[in-house]
Amino acid sequence: MEGTAVDTDVIVVGAGPTGLMLAAELRLGGARVIVTEQLARPTGQSRGLGFTARAMEVFDQRGILPRFGQGETLEISPMGHFGGVQFDYTTLEGGHFGARGIPQSQTEAVLEEWARALGADIRRGWQFLELADGFLDSEGDGVTVTVQTPGGVRQLRAAYLVGCDGGHSNVRKAAGFDFPGTSATRAMFLADVTGCELRPRFLGERLPNGMVMAAPLAEGVDRIIVCPNGTPARGRDEMPVTFTEVADAWQHITGEDIHGGGAEWVSYFTDASRQASEYRRGRVLLAGDAAHIHLPAGGQGLSCGVQDAANLGWKLAAVIRGGAPAGLLDTYHGERHPAGSRLLMNTRAQGMVFLGGPESDPLRELFSELIEYDDVKRHLAGIVSGLDIRYEIGDGDHPLLGRRLPRRQLIGQDGEMSTTELLHPARGVLLDLGDDARIRQVAAGRNDRVSVITAVPKPVEGADPLTGTAALLIRPDGHVAWAGDELDGLAKALQRWFGPGTRDGSGA
Repeated sequence: MEGTAVDTDVIVVGAGPTGLMLAAELRLGGARVIVTEQLARPTGQSRGLGFTARAMEVFDQRGILPRFGQGETLEISPMGHFGGVQFDYTTLEGGHFGARGIPQSQTEAVLEEWARALGADIRRGWQFLELADGFLDSEGDGVTVTVQTPGGVRQLRAAYLVGCDGGHSNVRKAAGFDFPGTSATRAMFLADVTGCELRPRFLGERLPNGMVMAAPLAEGVDRIIVCPNGTPARGRDEMPVTFTEVADAWQHITGEDIHGGGAEWVSYFTDASRQASEYRRGRVLLAGDAAHIHLPAGGQGLSCGVQDAANLGWKLAAVIRGGAPAGLLDTYHGERHPAGSRLLMNTRAQGMVFLGGPESDPLRELFSELIEYDDVKRHLAGIVSGLDIRYEIGDGDHPLLGRRLPRRQLIGQDGEMSTTELLHPARGVLLDLGDDARIRQVAAGRNDRVSVITAVPKPVEGADPLTGTAALLIRPDGHVAWAGDELDGLAKALQRWFGPGTRDGSGA
């Protein structure tokens, strides 16, 4: 084997949304990162369109949300669905609903440009081949991977390896992660078609032979999803899907002949549902589809992967910098595995409601009745949007503890700012809402990791969880680690998430 070892802090395999988001987060945290991607260039295909409210919040917290609009206002929608049963997000508190019509290729382009600007080393045409033994030793000196590059086979060495290489992850297989779950039972087709006069079916239409969806993407281009009843799942090595096959299925379900049109690209997906039983094995971690696969539903997969990256990035960077609290990296699995399990639960349930045959009609009728209740709407909207996630972070009964910090306007010495602006640098934030010097003093010695901001909430109509709250400790991923005025609790939370303070605040 020829080649010279390249030293870096983290190797990320896969340049999809999760891998690119993670690369940017690592750079914000001060870690060096190499991203390897086997594709020499982006395909331009977009299996996903848009993203959920929580993904929008994460992008907003990093200051990059406007980039997705390409100079125009993002199209958002207050409407969503659970298994095809429609509801609206206005029952939820939050600054965003969900973004519509943003192709995944555009999302990846924005994230790649951002990550490169931050200094991420993204190497296209570099394919992960194998992982050397020794990666299970968390106290060891790193991992060694073999990659196929345009110039030949070579080795890369790093402190950690993260697999963000999709549902068929080679990193997951090489590191021996279990991947239990349910196998695919049916295949569904996805295509961007041209020259077909189709009426919109945004939420899908159920017919005796299956379900179809259709939505215009651009002038003369429609995105269609075709789910014929009884179509068996196919293996990866079987013949690729053709437009003729998709058109046949569309006609079988709808009676409409679209064979005279064409397709920019066609693909298929299944209802397979699996999750790695652990997200970390020694110095190897998984994120995004490499850690969990499911029936696509409402952009939840991209959103979950982005949140995986936001959760892992600052923790892994802190470990690499040194001085991180003991067990910090293990909280990644502890927090994100339950979130992934909840994703699989709700998408499997949606599949039963949406894709089941006549035997599921009573279930659909019952859902249609239940969703008229505000509490049910709120519950389902929280699940689908990702806004209901609450990590088991610590003791206390404050309603924000463990939850994401909602977007609010604040008034400080330098004028008005939003809570999301505080998180642009991806640092911890101690938000002093009562101008209490004692609270600020507790955070002393961590100025390299935690920003201390004194401000008051701008009044809003209705209930506001910030009202009457003395202070909040916010992690770089936007989740609240402590809330209140109890100084001992603040000191413990600072120690748990950001390590001990030092005289110069360096944490070293």
